[in-house]
Amino acid sequence: MAQHGSTHGSHSGHGGGHGSLKEYVIGFALSIILTIIPLLVVMNGWLHGTAAIIVLLGTAALQFAVQLLFFMHLREEKGPRYNLMTLILGLIVVITVVIGSLWIMANNPMY
Repeated sequence: MAQHGSTHGSHSGHGGGHGSLKEYVIGFALSIILTIIPLLVVMNGWLHGTAAIIVLLGTAALQFAVQLLFFMHLREEKGPRYNLMTLILGLIVVITVVIGSLWIMANNPMY
């Protein structure tokens, strides 16, 4: 029990520190901007069809990268990149489930 308390407070197992206030503010500002852009595109009807979808997917991918870099601190990890490997495994599982579900729904003769 005493070991848990001593390692929990020092973050000795992480290998990296937390970000600075400047990084959090930059990440927050980028997140807001990347949220407002697709909202304005859709609400004002600036783009339609494929162009609107490309803007939505592009800003979503950038939003994902901003969250990982500024709030999940993936770039600050030293040594074996366990967080990155866990993220990649999670993405593989999610993509497999989504594509498998779409394939099952498309090939199900009941619908």
